[in-house]
Amino acid sequence: MSTDTKPAEPAETPAPFKLPFWVGGDTNAFFGLGFNVMVNVLVLTGLCLGVVNIPGSDVYGVILPALGIQMLIGNVYYTYLARRLAAKEGRTDVCAMPYGPSVPHMFIVTFVIMLPIYLATKDPLAAWAAGLAWSFIIGLIVILGAFVGPYIRKYTPQAAMLGTLAGISIAFISMRPTGQMFEAAWIALPVLIILLIGFFTDLKLPFGLPVGLVALLVGSAIGWIGGYMEPADVTAAAKDIAIGLPTLQIDLLIDGLKEVSPLLATAIPLGIYNFTEGMTNVESAAVAGDEYNLRAVLFADGLGAVVGAGLGSPFPPAVYIGHPGWKAAGGRTAYSLATGVVIALFCFLGFFAVLGALLPTPAIVPILLYIGLLIGAQAFQEVPKAHAIAVVMAIIPNVASWAVGQMDNVLSAAGTSAAELGEDALAGAGVVYHGLKLLGGGAILAGLVLGAIVAFIIDRRFVWAAGYAAAGAVLSFIGLVHAEKVEWNAEGQVALGYLLAGAVLLLFAFLDGRRKAETAPQPALAEPEPAADAEVTAAK
Repeated sequence: MSTDTKPAEPAETPAPFKLPFWVGGDTNAFFGLGFNVMVNVLVLTGLCLGVVNIPGSDVYGVILPALGIQMLIGNVYYTYLARRLAAKEGRTDVCAMPYGPSVPHMFIVTFVIMLPIYLATKDPLAAWAAGLAWSFIIGLIVILGAFVGPYIRKYTPQAAMLGTLAGISIAFISMRPTGQMFEAAWIALPVLIILLIGFFTDLKLPFGLPVGLVALLVGSAIGWIGGYMEPADVTAAAKDIAIGLPTLQIDLLIDGLKEVSPLLATAIPLGIYNFTEGMTNVESAAVAGDEYNLRAVLFADGLGAVVGAGLGSPFPPAVYIGHPGWKAAGGRTAYSLATGVVIALFCFLGFFAVLGALLPTPAIVPILLYIGLLIGAQAFQEVPKAHAIAVVMAIIPNVASWAVGQMDNVLSAAGTSAAELGEDALAGAGVVYHGLKLLGGGAILAGLVLGAIVAFIIDRRFVWAAGYAAAGAVLSFIGLVHAEKVEWNAEGQVALGYLLAGAVLLLFAFLDGRRKAETAPQPALAEPEPAADAEVTAAK
């Protein structure tokens, strides 16, 4: 007897995972993020030259090359993280985290740290040294945040995290660009319409042209044809083109660290702001489908500030708001790398003066409004419907912080301040200045605390809400939120308010526990067994 046996067919080996280095959407995202970062670099260049009066040779030869190294550290590393995540999960739609100089910190280090020292000493180098020390401290705090941030993220409601991020996007990312747009609406509005159609509809431009590039070219053409730009400015800017390579500025950094005590009052809360913002941006990316390791993201963020300070940059970098926007625009892993490399080259070659003279600002800033719109909408779209109230609560402190900043700038331009005018005069004009200043102090942390309290109340988790109220009390007492500076008993009345709110929440937790116990269904009692003699009697 013979049997025919067929050899087993070899199993098909799966094709190796292939991740393209560049896709069409990377072009869109590159032009969007690249022009976003470019605008910010142009602004910080103007702050150094026009506010602190740092010599142009130092700005273009030292500060911008140091900034270029910061860009390479962050954008190259975040591209690596994105490709690693894509390979791990076998996905080709992973989007890298965006990165660049932190916009709020640009203005804070200029007007709060460097400008007062310059006005007191008339020495721009002393002011620059203080800025380097401040940025160095910020970087160290962000690195520390890489170790505690994951625990904060784990126990904070998503509505609080996305809500405070939405507050930043609405107040600090959207408002200023929108105002700049309407100063030259005839240039900016056509650009905005092209961006909205290209990014929020399924319509494609002819020949697959990138939306960001087309929008910029259209806006620039309108600006030049309409006489908004001046050819003489381009000629003057071309004189500033010069190669500048990064050099260590350790002596200048050490000079700044000798007077470190006054810097801590702003460096500590703003360092916490930086790592908290990075944490919320990682949460935003996770909601969009890309779950990054928070420690890895924050560590690179802080390292960029530390290295940059050692090379001469007083401007801390940050993980940018906007990952979902660039992902929706088609960005994947390479757009961030391209942005870092191109911006670094422009920093090394001194091209930023020429770019500022060639490209009209109203043609560039609509991309910031697009990001603000998308992040603001994400907070409401991705959280449970009932938590929308918590999102709004988390937004409010950031709006208050923005409003106070605008008021302070107006008063400063008038040659006075809120302290000189007095609270009574401001209150008489209908301005709730002091209350808004307290509400907006440490806005991103304040938004997290208040948003978390509201979210836990909605879920009837009163003990957790009381825990966040206690955290608010501690943070207020030491001045990290709702206060003008970090100190002991910085804002006792706000801390007392949080403590009393926590006590009320614990009372409701107790009452809710009693109500649940009283309304819980009682187990049915078993009927007693009949006595034996009763059974006998019944049988007879």
